[in-house]
Amino acid sequence: MVLLAAAVCTKAGKALVSRQFVEMTRTRVEGLLAAFPKLMNTGKQHTFVETESVRYVYQPLEKLYMVLVTTKNSNILEDLETLRLFSRVIPEYCRVLEESEISEHCFDLIFAFDEIVALGYRENVNLAQIRTFTEMDSHEEKVFRAVRETQEREAKAEMRRKAKELQQIRRDTERGKKGPGFGGFGSSGMSSSNTTIITDTIIEPEKPKLTPVPVRSSGPSKALKLVGKGKEVDDFVDKLKSEGENIILSSTGKRPSEASKSLPPPIHTESVHMRVEEKITLTCGRDGGLQNMEVVGMITLRVSDEKNGRIRLKVNNNDKRGVQLQTHPNVDKKLFTAESVIGLKNPDKSFPMKSDVGVLKWRLQTTEESLIPLTINCWPSESGTGCDVNIEYELQDESLELNDVVISIPVPSGVGAPVIGDLDGDYRHDSRRNVLEWCLPVIDVKNKTGSLEFSIPGQPSDFFPVSVYFVSKGSYCDIQVTKVSQVDGDSPVRFSTETSFVVDKYEIL
Repeated sequence: MVLLAAAVCTKAGKALVSRQFVEMTRTRVEGLLAAFPKLMNTGKQHTFVETESVRYVYQPLEKLYMVLVTTKNSNILEDLETLRLFSRVIPEYCRVLEESEISEHCFDLIFAFDEIVALGYRENVNLAQIRTFTEMDSHEEKVFRAVRETQEREAKAEMRRKAKELQQIRRDTERGKKGPGFGGFGSSGMSSSNTTIITDTIIEPEKPKLTPVPVRSSGPSKALKLVGKGKEVDDFVDKLKSEGENIILSSTGKRPSEASKSLPPPIHTESVHMRVEEKITLTCGRDGGLQNMEVVGMITLRVSDEKNGRIRLKVNNNDKRGVQLQTHPNVDKKLFTAESVIGLKNPDKSFPMKSDVGVLKWRLQTTEESLIPLTINCWPSESGTGCDVNIEYELQDESLELNDVVISIPVPSGVGAPVIGDLDGDYRHDSRRNVLEWCLPVIDVKNKTGSLEFSIPGQPSDFFPVSVYFVSKGSYCDIQVTKVSQVDGDSPVRFSTETSFVVDKYEIL
């Protein structure tokens, strides 16, 4: 067979996407497609129509047509088989078969068309191979990224070790000149370099920041060869950055738009500002049972006014789940144990200025199912055409309000979009990642349960693991700072607080 062109057009003959596999002018292609609707006979049920020079093989796609333009001596059976493959490719990239959706994903469709036909002849490929070729997924690239992130972490650890050594040398020098001094948070009179190094020893929440890759000039490279050595991939990343591309390397594999990111900071903050941050890691079995649940939290203090450096924090701990608390070594532990007040061991010293200081952290680890904040029940049932999947959620902790909830369910590849039945909230089907995202703006005591039903070809095991992401402005362990006061005189100090409860990992396996 010789395939001249493949096109998606409207019923009026307007070309939305057209790919030519032999030398043809644009005028020629537009003329052929414009003549196609006029040649069709409405009274006959055929899938092809011929002229003196070419043959049209077509298939209706709702309001559109998938049309192949071939020579008259091509094999009609092979043409029909190729047409079926073209028609199956389009729903993989377009959620709805409309003009706007086709135009939006036109380049994705063209790349897929090129994998099916080369120089007018059909390639021996199937739908799964087309997806693999267009995604250009590379195991070597993943290994390279993992090695690179490991090297960055090791470099940061070495940097901290060197900083501590330099700090110790400085302290020893100062002791020789001024006598013994207080080592720890530092004071307001300390130099800025000392303050920076000292705060580095304070336990801080992990932040998913990566060291920016410097832009280097490079000559001709083999950047598109994904199986190349590390330096070639490095040059490729640098070249993309120099052209303005935003390259994100993430070991978690989550998109930046996912709701597991922290809440934005408040617009207005006082000179004494505290962040109460909690992260949850949870793993459940698909048949019930909590395998592991861990919640870690921290109160981070930031003082931006010297007159408020010598302060104490009154902590209100309403937790009844058995949380383990731990204060910073420079915090008076006896004072905290007796009065739930955070203050420095040496009350004459001040907290460091304009630096984030972790003063209290806590941890809760349990396998008690009653402590799960949000339960997910995914129930796939085999049917004659595949699987009917019922999934529901229930908020167990009614004191929480979960925002931007996204429940991600894996779906089989190459079987088209799922057919949605009953639905609370909204959904997105990402055919490239083979995942169905169930999106709920808020889950609280007024909206504590909901369900989703959909049907799709597949096996029950195809829909696991289910992942959950959310953010909350409330604390799970209910540990808050209720009062800030001066050390001298116990006069109250205005302060601001931001609280976030986010997901590190939340999976139903």
